[in-house]
Amino acid sequence: MQSWGERSKFNERDTSRAPTRSGLLGMIASALGRNRGASIADLDPLRFAVRADRAGSVLRDFHTVGGGLPRTQTVATAEGGRRAADAATLVSTRYYLQDAAFTVAVTSTDDDKNLLSRCATALQDPHWPPYLGRRSCPPGIPVFITDADDVWGLLADMPLHRRRPFEKDSYVDVQFWADQPLDNLRTAEGWEPAGRATSSSVQDDPLSFTATDREFRRRTLHRRTLRAPAASCADLGSRYIRTLTEFLANRTHDEPGKDDQP
Repeated sequence: MQSWGERSKFNERDTSRAPTRSGLLGMIASALGRNRGASIADLDPLRFAVRADRAGSVLRDFHTVGGGLPRTQTVATAEGGRRAADAATLVSTRYYLQDAAFTVAVTSTDDDKNLLSRCATALQDPHWPPYLGRRSCPPGIPVFITDADDVWGLLADMPLHRRRPFEKDSYVDVQFWADQPLDNLRTAEGWEPAGRATSSSVQDDPLSFTATDREFRRRTLHRRTLRAPAASCADLGSRYIRTLTEFLANRTHDEPGKDDQP
């Protein structure tokens, strides 16, 4: 379960179909131990490229709060009082992504690798537990996979966290989102472009996470779809973890200058 709010207001809580920049920055800031009022200006150089291993589907949740309570315990009003018992129940609609999986490449426009190193360390040993957009959505596996110099190549080579189609010679469409052009995305062996690259403007770049004064600015979101061979799919659960571990071990062994130990 995941939920990446994009335009949520009051009792209508939406979700984007992929992790937002604000959600990913929030996860990193939380791992670093930042509170909501702390500055996140030093994280501004971070850039994200998101691969949708499984697109998942949207779940709509009918949610109620505050019903059946005495007046002294009903939901507080803006004026500082309490809602009347006959109007105490608040109804909200909340949307989630279910059965979705994403692989995210994190890079930086800053030549100093210290920022990326600090973020990687924090994600492996977070100050606060990470969650996928909402506190009710903890990740099912560790959120940090590996570090790499060639993240664009790795993003296309890394096994997909999805079931393999029954037809051996079939293909699956894989969508990518990024806050920079995807021209550097190296096409892996057997992968093919599917349609043209597009872009749009979204308002999910946070300037402040302060609860009473959240502020966001617009950014350009780039999209591209590639068609991957069925062999790129590494299944789910422990089978995916095992295939991913073997892939990373082989990659470490093949890189010049790297220790042969996985």
